[in-house]
Amino acid sequence: METKVFKGHGGISLMADVSGDPAEPAVVLLHGGGQTRHSWREAAKALAQAGRYVVSLDLRGHGESDWAPDGDYGIGAFALDLREVLRQLPRAGATSDPDALPALVGASLGGLTSLVAVGEAEEPIARALVLVDVTPQMDPEGIDRITAFLRSAPHGFPDLDAAADAVSRFLPHRPRPHDTSGLSRNLRLRDGRYYWHWDPAFLDAEERLSPKHQLERLQAATRRVKIPTLQVRGALSEVVNDEAVKRFQSLMPHAEVLEVAGAAHMVPGDQNDVFNAAVLGFLERVARRPAQRAVETGFDARTLRNALGCFTTGVTVITTLATDGTPLGFTANSFSSVSLDPPLVLFCLDSRSSSLAALEAAGVFVVNVLHIGQQDVSNRFAKRGEDRFAQTPCEVWDTGVPVIKDSMASLECRTLQVLDGGDHRIFLGRVLRVRADPSRDPLLYLQGQYRRVHVPH
Repeated sequence: METKVFKGHGGISLMADVSGDPAEPAVVLLHGGGQTRHSWREAAKALAQAGRYVVSLDLRGHGESDWAPDGDYGIGAFALDLREVLRQLPRAGATSDPDALPALVGASLGGLTSLVAVGEAEEPIARALVLVDVTPQMDPEGIDRITAFLRSAPHGFPDLDAAADAVSRFLPHRPRPHDTSGLSRNLRLRDGRYYWHWDPAFLDAEERLSPKHQLERLQAATRRVKIPTLQVRGALSEVVNDEAVKRFQSLMPHAEVLEVAGAAHMVPGDQNDVFNAAVLGFLERVARRPAQRAVETGFDARTLRNALGCFTTGVTVITTLATDGTPLGFTANSFSSVSLDPPLVLFCLDSRSSSLAALEAAGVFVVNVLHIGQQDVSNRFAKRGEDRFAQTPCEVWDTGVPVIKDSMASLECRTLQVLDGGDHRIFLGRVLRVRADPSRDPLLYLQGQYRRVHVPH
């Protein structure tokens, strides 16, 4: 991930985090009022690792973007900024290719910005749109509650804990974090106090910005949106109720609507895994990535590798012990169940692996099946020269082999056989003990990329 500066309307500087391959289809993420680009951190990571070029933008007056010198924070100004940013994307010049158009994902204010930018454009500027808990007509009491929170600390906070307490009171359904350091991304330290990362003049634009003062414009823009659209609504939302969704559907009949259980207005923050899976699934259907290469035939090693890469697998970390008791571990996706009675599993390990001798000598191992929140664990155990266990919470069971905590499943095994498998060795193990959390969503791997899927429970 790198930081990039885009130019918005009137030359205003807009800060963004960009990740992924610029040659791939772009996804632009626009946060809600009072937030920053960091609110998309997990979503941006998931989209980039699914093969998208991701631009997570700080809106004007927010985060590290410039404050509007004329105090213009009307919805029109935000929409003009977005159009300018889209013109600066790597594939913006390929106007004859509809696949070159980006997808837009906008939450709250970012969603209104996207609606106006797309609905009022003379030519297509996006190929897909995701609106996060926002419609042209929203509950005024919910809007007033959010506005009151934004205005509640004009003199800042003495420390991060005080800011965390304020957020916890505003979002009582969300557990208060023990580690409050993450809040520093949304606060500025000035004169010994912490202030929210936005221009105070942003709130003075409420009359021009609030949906209730822009209803006619927003409704007209919504009617004109013809591209595939997904409306993601939090079931606990204080601003988008059933009636608002019905009115939205009457304006945009082709839009899909998804209600996310357990989520309020800040859907990605409340149910990030569910949100990411929904957005990825939607984009794969309506804004698919173009084929990277032609159909391959033959039996050379590269073609075989590409063919095998079309098989989707889960991701595991295999852990064991060296002869001196030092914990060892590595990432593997060549894992399979073999038998329920007796309980047998297997995995394959490259014959050149530095862990091979220790694994054969140990005679025991643990298979840790990872969920989508453990992508960092997978990356950590796939690298060399890193103290993998120092950053990975573990426990031990009967064999003494480290078991990675909070995995989707862990299986403690005793090695029965080690078989020759060409350039790999096949470890067949008998399962001794199991722990599983089926409520998790699995981390998947396909064609050299992490993938995600949401499994309804």
